[in-house]
Amino acid sequence: MKSRLDYLRTDLVSGLVVFLVALPLCLGIALASGAPLFAGIIAGIIGGIVVGALSNSELSVSGPAAGLTAIVLTAISSLGSFETFLVAVMLAGLMQIALGFAKAGTISNYFPSNVIEGMLAAIGVIIILKQLPHAIGYDKDNEGDFFFIEKGTGHNTFSALIDAVNYSHFGAIIVTLVSLAILISWMKVSFLKKIKVIPGALVAVIVGVILNEVFKSSGSNLAISQEHLVSLPVPSSFSDFVGQFSRPNLAAIANVDVWVVAVTIAAVASIETLLCIEAADKMDPLKRFTNTNTELKAQGVGNFLSGLIGGLPMTSVIVRTSANVNSGARTKISAIAHGVLLLVAVVAIPTILNRIPLACLAAVLLLTGWKLANPSVFKHMWNNGKLQFFPFIVTVLAVVFTDLLKGVAIGLVISIFFILRENMRLAYFFKKEEHHAGETIHINLAQEVSFLNKAAIKQTLADLPENSSVVINATNSAYIDHDVIELIRDFVALGSKDKGISVSLVGFKSAYKLTDAVHVTSH
Repeated sequence: MKSRLDYLRTDLVSGLVVFLVALPLCLGIALASGAPLFAGIIAGIIGGIVVGALSNSELSVSGPAAGLTAIVLTAISSLGSFETFLVAVMLAGLMQIALGFAKAGTISNYFPSNVIEGMLAAIGVIIILKQLPHAIGYDKDNEGDFFFIEKGTGHNTFSALIDAVNYSHFGAIIVTLVSLAILISWMKVSFLKKIKVIPGALVAVIVGVILNEVFKSSGSNLAISQEHLVSLPVPSSFSDFVGQFSRPNLAAIANVDVWVVAVTIAAVASIETLLCIEAADKMDPLKRFTNTNTELKAQGVGNFLSGLIGGLPMTSVIVRTSANVNSGARTKISAIAHGVLLLVAVVAIPTILNRIPLACLAAVLLLTGWKLANPSVFKHMWNNGKLQFFPFIVTVLAVVFTDLLKGVAIGLVISIFFILRENMRLAYFFKKEEHHAGETIHINLAQEVSFLNKAAIKQTLADLPENSSVVINATNSAYIDHDVIELIRDFVALGSKDKGISVSLVGFKSAYKLTDAVHVTSH
């Protein structure tokens, strides 16, 4: 099994790409939250370095989250000051640590894969719809606003697109098209694909900056003005830099309203994190499992520290995580590297970064969105049958037209309805024989195995001893849910090999298509 150092080069490159994506999102989310811009950068740095180091997930990337902007904006106003709000962030972090020790993270095992797939596809659609205005030079909507109804304006995603066409800027369009051409070439052209050390995103950003500098120096109308570029705070001295850190008003800890906000942040941030972790595991090419209880503890430490030094609350974030996976990351080094780059950027080169057109970064995000919402994903889910496709498409539409949490909740309700309708006649159970290292282990599946059994099966497979033999028997199973079949397929193909486990499958129907992974005795 490869170590993290074996992936060091690709992880560092991925960290650079995630840094480019995260930079405007940190600033945009802070702006949308009514917080100091630097608070978003603080959360991004801690999310990368601290949470990245403590997390059990190899691919998820944490930082300030769009899903918390409305809560943060309202809380700062109701509590009277940002410093008082920071106390709530610290308390929320402590609550998340407690949730981790209480093993609350296991609820993520009950998110069905069709809902997770729908959430990812919906995020892809949202990224595309939200980045198209930035791609053509209309930056009225904050980076990081992923709500259908835009806060404060009354506009929605579609009306913003229409406005964007009326206020488009030809210089930004040129930069976007050139950036997209570079990014696609880096993916498709054989000799460019071999250049692993330099990511296409970095080349696109450098070329975009040079193009705009040429436009400006020539006095062209194509020049992109400062309001359409990255806008990092630029301190004039060390004392100004230190002054960007806010200190929590600890005297407010006795305020009941602070505790109410803390509970709200802890609950929403934890749910969003668990959703993202499940999605990250789904996207992981190596099919590893994340200990979600460890993740909650890591997020709790991150939020406590963020509140302590003036940062926004954070979660594991799907947009950053998707960009991380798509750029080839394999270990947590990429997440940590992106946090280090954010720190170096704000300390050493804010003026240089403020020359980057938002159109460049929109091009990077557009490709990320396309990979998440590729038509092949919809076709794949359609081919899986109506029990998989209908909850999937409902989740996609619900997330796009509401927000992440509401959309996933609607998708879960629909998915559970379908499962219960199909399986209401029979009880669900999962049984395994007691086993020891070196013995043959027998796992007997029930007559009906739904996604509700996924957590028990997943834990059992994870706990199997190394160099053992396991027989998974489905002879008595009339129905096995798609989620469980995928779990078994991934274990056979990758998970078992990491631990030297020999797997035999007995009684699985040919329709489950497991024969390409291992010898199967079907019935």
